[in-house]
Amino acid sequence: MSTPHPQSDGQLAELDVEILLRFGLPTPGAHRSTLFGDGAVAAAITVDRLGVLPRALIFLGEVVRAGGTRFAADLPEPLPGPAASVARGWLEAAAMVVQDPTGDQLVARWLDAVAAVLALRVTHRESNS
Repeated sequence: MSTPHPQSDGQLAELDVEILLRFGLPTPGAHRSTLFGDGAVAAAITVDRLGVLPRALIFLGEVVRAGGTRFAADLPEPLPGPAASVARGWLEAAAMVVQDPTGDQLVARWLDAVAAVLALRVTHRESNS
């Protein structure tokens, strides 16, 4: 097992979350671990910079659970404001590989993970203000 190398917010934000979704969702293993680890952090950094609140991601996860990934990808504004196009890209990438409700649940769990990381970032920032 290799030792993880610390990465800055800037380095993590450069990760291609859409690629991580396309490779991490279909099968368990290293790609999925990366998706739920570095990929969730990268996604949280991206939407944090766009002013998204954790509750918006939690709500989007509920939409995915209720209507499916494709349905959520077709929404005109899956996240508020400029984050809408970012979220649509993630959802469209996920919809390429998600084939059933089990896959939709996995997408929703990933959105929940992104929301959890985002909540930690917001809480930490507020406690240091």
